[in-house]
Amino acid sequence: MAKYIMAHDLGTSSDKAALVDFEGNVVASETCSYPTYYPKPAWVEQNPEDYWTAVCVTCKKVLEKTGVDKEDVKAMVFSTQGLGVIPVDEDGKALYNNISWLDGRAQVQADHAMNRFGGKKVFTLVSGTPIMGKDSLPKILWLKEERPDIYEKTATILDVNGYVTMRCTGEKVAELSGASTYGLDLKKKDWFSVYPRMGIDVDRLPRLVEATECVGGLLPEAAEATGLAEGTPVFGGGYDVSAAAVGAGMTGEGDMHVYLGTSGWVCASSAVHDKFKRGAAATAGADRSMNLICGEMESAGANIQWIKEQFFRHESEIYGDGIYEYMDSVIDNVPPGSDHLIFTPWVEGERCPVSTTTTRGTIFNLTSVHTREHMMRAVYEGIAYNLRWIFENMKQDYGFDGDHFRIIGGGALDKGWMQIIADVTGLSFSVAHDPRNAGAVGAAIMAMVGLGYLKDLQEAKSFVRTDASYTPNPANKKIYDKLFEDYKRIYFSLEKAYKLANGARFSDGEDEE
Repeated sequence: MAKYIMAHDLGTSSDKAALVDFEGNVVASETCSYPTYYPKPAWVEQNPEDYWTAVCVTCKKVLEKTGVDKEDVKAMVFSTQGLGVIPVDEDGKALYNNISWLDGRAQVQADHAMNRFGGKKVFTLVSGTPIMGKDSLPKILWLKEERPDIYEKTATILDVNGYVTMRCTGEKVAELSGASTYGLDLKKKDWFSVYPRMGIDVDRLPRLVEATECVGGLLPEAAEATGLAEGTPVFGGGYDVSAAAVGAGMTGEGDMHVYLGTSGWVCASSAVHDKFKRGAAATAGADRSMNLICGEMESAGANIQWIKEQFFRHESEIYGDGIYEYMDSVIDNVPPGSDHLIFTPWVEGERCPVSTTTTRGTIFNLTSVHTREHMMRAVYEGIAYNLRWIFENMKQDYGFDGDHFRIIGGGALDKGWMQIIADVTGLSFSVAHDPRNAGAVGAAIMAMVGLGYLKDLQEAKSFVRTDASYTPNPANKKIYDKLFEDYKRIYFSLEKAYKLANGARFSDGEDEE
């Protein structure tokens, strides 16, 4: 009798439920979208109830599509967006929308927290990186200071994984890798002892669990809502970067992977390194003995979605799902470097390679010779420049070589873009098998370890298969080396201008015209 894991990948815009067999194959999947709200500039929220609705809808649809007996689903597990802040009361009722990882409202609180430790420079010397208004701890402080009516009723602050796990089991927990995006003592694997000094009430933070730990069984009401069997084990899972590292099979020392979806990141696994440097965050991995060094981009595929909708709307109606192949074909006629047109993908601010809540996207060096096809290629290249900058920093700061990494996420299916990334970064890499589902497969592997089917998470490297490989074209090295330096100069030249343009209005929540 076949056995399966119901693995959920709750991203920025939707939940994907994937029924994964014990060979790592996705038998079937279903997706349910949910809205995002932008009530004020730099504010980004989602309704936690929408996450649970999506989980229930996708579970039932997968079971209906496959006809799989609910008793053959041996576990449920979640990979979710990180850095969420969801205050719940004693009964588990959400008191406020999830303050999303994209939200940048809490810069004032971030600055005040650092001032308690001697200011930004001293704080950065000690911690390795400043905290910013997009981080979770300042957002908790924002709730405490700006919405005391909500905060006083709050029993526990949960992230997205913690919230849906609570809906399944009744347990209020935080898995280690997700908790470490708030800030965790990576040696002790516990909440930092300095939190009270920062104004954080530790008693409002949940107990910690491991990725492969069974949190509890599916409650009767949750079983009815999802269509799964009552008592089905629910495992700790992890936030998206942690699950992606496992799903990419990049779990050994120095193993690196790149994710390209709505957002993007460059991530390395390491048992040795545990410091934040130049926007790269050190978090716990799914494997308790390993950490993850992750440089996260706020917007990757979101930029391509934007240009598709704004510049290729008519063609999208004609080609449908084939629009990206069409876009690849037309940019083949644009020379590498897009005739010196540069696009910076910081449309939602940035975390890495630079940390900023005020910087926004830039179209640089536009002339009358440039076309929409130039713009399209420049967007692909701009994201690649950002990846190269992260790789460059990680090599300088941690010694990670970067070559022969793996790419996952929907962007990995775009062959034209993959070659651009190889050419811009100068690195060779391969694409993981079924890259769209790598996060769900990674979460499923966690559950398989928890069930005892796999020995440990280090088995992921041999368990996960790869498909296409890419190598850089040396003919394009000179132009991309030049434009990469130009790309970095754009940020440093405009950093102050963006602070003056956006600093006050983002902090005050001024409505955009």
